[in-house]
Amino acid sequence: MNLESSLAERLRFLIRVVRKECAYLTHTDRRLFAAPFSVEMAAELDRDHDLAERVDAFASRYALLQDTLGDKLLPLVLRALGEKPGAVIDNLDRAERLGLLGSADHWMAMRRIRNQMVHEYIEDPEQLTSALLAGHGFVPVLVATADALIGEAERRGWA
Repeated sequence: MNLESSLAERLRFLIRVVRKECAYLTHTDRRLFAAPFSVEMAAELDRDHDLAERVDAFASRYALLQDTLGDKLLPLVLRALGEKPGAVIDNLDRAERLGLLGSADHWMAMRRIRNQMVHEYIEDPEQLTSALLAGHGFVPVLVATADALIGEAERRGWA
C-alpha cells in the first residue's frame, strides 16, 4: 500500500524521533537505576543535584516517549492502516486488537505513573520512589510498543 507523500514523510520523521527517544530513555534508565533507587535517595534530591538531574531526565524522557507514541505515532500508524484515529482510549483499544500494543490498560497505568513522576515528586519521596520504580518497570513495555509500531511500518514498506 502506497501512502500519501505527506503521511509517509511524517511517519518516517516520527520513526526517527521515536528511535532517538527510546535510546535516550534507555540510557537514562540504566544510569538512574544502576543501583537500586530508594526512598532515602528520593529524600536527598534537594542536595544531590546529579541525582535530581537524572530523575528529571528519566521522568521527562519517559513522558516524552509515551506522549510521542500515544499521541503522534500510534494515530498516524492507525491512519496509514486505513483506521480512523479517535480518542486516545479508542486508539489504544484498536492498537491492542491489531497486536500493536500489549494492553490498553497497561498503557493507562503507565500514563498514571507518568503523571505521578511529573507532579508528585516535589512533595513526597515515597510516592516518587514508587512512581520511578514502576516507570522503570514499564520502560521495556514502552520500547516494545515503539518496536511494534515501527516494525509494522517497516513490514508494510512505509519506513
